[in-house]
Amino acid sequence: MKALFTILLLVTSNIFMTFAWYGHLKLQEMKISTSWPLILVILFSWGLAFFEYCAQVPANRIGFVDNGGPFNLIQLKVIQEVISLTVFTIIVAFMFKGQPLQWNHFAAFGCLILAVFFVFMK
Repeated sequence: MKALFTILLLVTSNIFMTFAWYGHLKLQEMKISTSWPLILVILFSWGLAFFEYCAQVPANRIGFVDNGGPFNLIQLKVIQEVISLTVFTIIVAFMFKGQPLQWNHFAAFGCLILAVFFVFMK
C-alpha cells in the first residue's frame, strides 16, 4: 500500500511540477500572460511548485525504506523521473498540439523502462 500511495503522490507532484515549469508557456500562448513581468511569472510558478512539494516530500518520506517504505533512494529517484517524463508527455500532447511525438521519443521511453527494470534488479 505504501508503494501505491508513494506513486500516486509522485504523479500528483509531477502534475503540479509540469504546470509550474511549463504552464506559463501555455498562458503566454493563450495571450493571458504576455504582459506579465518575469517576476510575476516566477511567482506564479512558485505558487504551483508549493503544491508540488506538498506531494513530493510526503511521497519520499512514505516511500523511503528507512521510514518503512518499499524503496531505496535510487529507486525513488528513477521512479520519479519516469513519472515526470510520462506526465510531461501526456500534458504536452494535450496542451501543446504543435509538439508531435516521434519515434526517438518512444525509444527514449523504452530506455527509461529499462532503467526502472535495472534499478529494481537484485
